[in-house]
Order: sequence, then C-alpha cells, then structure tokens
Amino acid sequence: MAMPSISTAEKALAVNLDPRRYGSFAEIGAGQEVVRWFFRSGGAAGTIAKSISAYDMQVSDAIYGSCERYVCYNRLQDMLACEQALNRKRLTEKRGEDSTFFAFADTVSARNFHGTNECHGWLGILFQTYPGGPDNRIIIHVRMLDQENAQQQEALGIVGVNLVHGAFAHYDDADRLLDALLDNLSTDRIEIDLIELTGPKFAFVDSRVMALKLVQKGLSGAALFSAEGRVLQPSEALRKKPLLVERGHFRPFTHANMDMMQSALAAFEAENGVPSSEVLPVMEMTMHDLGCDGEISLEDFINRAEVLAATGFTVLISEFREYYRLANFLFRYTQRPIGIVMPLENLRGLFDEASFVQLEGGILESFGKMFRNDLQVLAYPDKRADATIEGAADLQFDPMLERLYDFLMHRRSIVPLTDFTPEYLDIRDAEVVTQIVAGDAAWADKVPARVAQVIREKGLFGYTQDNAGENARAG
Repeated sequence: MAMPSISTAEKALAVNLDPRRYGSFAEIGAGQEVVRWFFRSGGAAGTIAKSISAYDMQVSDAIYGSCERYVCYNRLQDMLACEQALNRKRLTEKRGEDSTFFAFADTVSARNFHGTNECHGWLGILFQTYPGGPDNRIIIHVRMLDQENAQQQEALGIVGVNLVHGAFAHYDDADRLLDALLDNLSTDRIEIDLIELTGPKFAFVDSRVMALKLVQKGLSGAALFSAEGRVLQPSEALRKKPLLVERGHFRPFTHANMDMMQSALAAFEAENGVPSSEVLPVMEMTMHDLGCDGEISLEDFINRAEVLAATGFTVLISEFREYYRLANFLFRYTQRPIGIVMPLENLRGLFDEASFVQLEGGILESFGKMFRNDLQVLAYPDKRADATIEGAADLQFDPMLERLYDFLMHRRSIVPLTDFTPEYLDIRDAEVVTQIVAGDAAWADKVPARVAQVIREKGLFGYTQDNAGENARAG
C-alpha cells in the first residue's frame, strides 16, 4: 500500500515540532540548502542548536582536520563526529535528560560555472533514539543529475530533509527509509548509489541487501560492496583503477568462474602492460540474473553474496542487462584499461542484432558505446556437445557481421582467452546446485575449497547436515 505523500516543508516542520529532537547542521560546498528548509518551515528554534557552513578550505581544515579531498566519505565522517561531540559537550547538562541529539552534515560538489566537475555529494546524520542513548548513523552518497546549479542545490535540500525526517520517522523500517529518500524527487534528478546504516538500531541490517535494494528500487543503476560486505562508493572504489569485470550467476561460484577470471587477468596484463596486482577484479550480478518471474529471493541473493565473500572479490550489482550500459557505467570512474570477461555464449549475444532494436543505431551504436576508450572483451572458451573446445576465433556469423567481428578481433577489442583449464569447461553451476540438494558429494570438487567450506558451514543452496554423502566425505 502506497504511503500518503508529505511535502518537504511538512517534513521539516514535523521535525521542528518534535520536542525531543535537537541538534546541528554542518554543510560544505553548496550552501546551507538542507537547514534552509527547517528555518523556513517554522519552529526551528526548538530543533536547531547550530548551523554552520565552513566553505573555505582552510576554515574547514581548522574545524575538522585536513584531508586530501573535501567531498569524500572521510570528510563527512569527521564532520559528523565533531558536531555530535560538540552537541554532547555543550548541551548534555541542560538538555540531556529530555533531548535526543543529532548532527546532520553534507559535503557537496554542485555544478561549477564551466560544468566540468563531478556533481555529487555525501550526506549523513548521527542521531540518538532516546535521551542519553548511543548514536546511530546513516550515510548516503548522491549523484546530482540536474543541468543547472540552482536545480542541483534545490534537489540536495530536498534529499537532505528526507534523510533527516527518515532517520527519525523510519529508523525501524529500512525499506521505508529507502523509499522516502526520494520523496518529492525523481531518479532523473538524484541518484543514490550508497547507503550505510550503522549503530544499535541497524545492527541486523545487512548492508549487502541494502545495496541490492538501491538498485531494485531504482535509486541507482548499480551498487558496489566489498568481500567483507562493506558498501563501497563507486567513484572512490573504482577511481583511476584498471578494471576487470566478470558477469555471472555465481550460484554458486565455481572453479570455472575462478579460472575465467585468472585467465583473463593474465591476458589483460599481457595486452595492456598493467601488472595484475594493480587491476581491480570485480564480480558482477545483474538484477535480471537475480530475478525469477519478476521476483528476487533475498535468501538466494545472500547465498550468492556469501560464496563471493569467500573468494575475496569486490561485487557489483547492476541493472545493466546490456553490456554497453555496464561499460558506460565503468567509463565514469576511470581512464585506465577496462576489460569485461565473458563466456562464449555471452559473446555470441553481443552480435544478436535483435537485442539492439531499441537503439537508433542498432548494433553499431551498441558497439560504439561499448568499445570506446579501448575497452576489451576477454572471451572464455566453451566445450561443444562433441567435446571439442570452441574459442572466440571459431565463432561464425552471417557475412556482414563476420566482417564486423573480424575487425573487432583484429583491433584487439575482442581477445580470445587461451590459458585456461580444459576440465573446468564442463562445470555448470545449475548442476552443482542439483548435486548439493541431492546429496551428491561430487559437487565439492567443482568449487574452490573455501567456497565449499562456506556452503557447508552456512547451509547454502539447500545443503543440510543430514546429507549422508557429505558427512561421509567430510569424515
């Protein structure tokens, strides 16, 4: 059931009229767009202890400490910690028994005069839920998509009010909190590609699920998290790095998935002269691959996330069904070499003209968008029904597409992977899951040892301790 709409001014007024809420606002980079709503809505004296805008870098450093980048996660953390510490120090004696203190902060880069900068910002709030209680924290990262500076500032003010109001009204409902962040806005104006919830009230919130829901709810086209489950902001995690992305189901992660990445890393290093130690390997899952009949099973997603965590890879969740859209997402963050590793079946799909009828320029437009900036596709071979191995050089298309394919092969936009493990070409993840459920101990030979251990320990993909074959194997 849809929640009734509430305006930005009404949200600000609701916070102002709540006698429990008292705190400070600190905003850097785009004016005091958030606190302005609270001043305009009335009753601000009951809510705002202080409003500050340390716009000058030297002033900002003097208050919060120096940093290399002013619009970044670490700067926001410093601002929140400093302001909440001051609230406690200055206000506890007179208001500590009746008030729940909060500190809101943002650090933002809105559109500059020439329109040459990245328009984004970090926003966060530290807040108590009862007087004298511990702090809970919400941090988000936004990309501002309006073309004019004034529009960006307006959108920033609205999303900031949504964050403050949501922290107080929806801290016990993470789904509702997410939905409310774009109240009175649209994804044409603001994209939210990170949300981090920490503190006692969010102790049972899985940050990986929150990353998934950002994409599922359309707040962002993609979300990123580390092997440890920590949410990552793409512009910081991917910034200026050589990238190698492997798309897959990872249900579960198998030796074939690992072999594909290791083979691609070796080829990528040889092709680009970039040491594999510098390359960030990323495992990507699309919403299409996660869904079934339009529904997404959170249990299934967590199963996949758990086995990927065991491999140590960074994980990307995206709604980019088409590879050229994935490529354009990666181009935002780095000018270093980018590779996309894929099985032969997916490479064939790139040359399916029917898949690109929505583009004005059809398949040529898709390739133009995908292969700019010297992006490379690294193609993992397949095994035919007759047990012969088929590689990228063996693919055949109709005569017109054949010329295009030969051109891309010649310019090394498509690179056949030749250093692979032939026996892994027989592995199919669906068969592995079937074996796990059936109690066929052979499944463990098809996945890395650490992945098998996690599947057993956490009972993933239908594994149970009652599985007699597995108990015999473990013994």
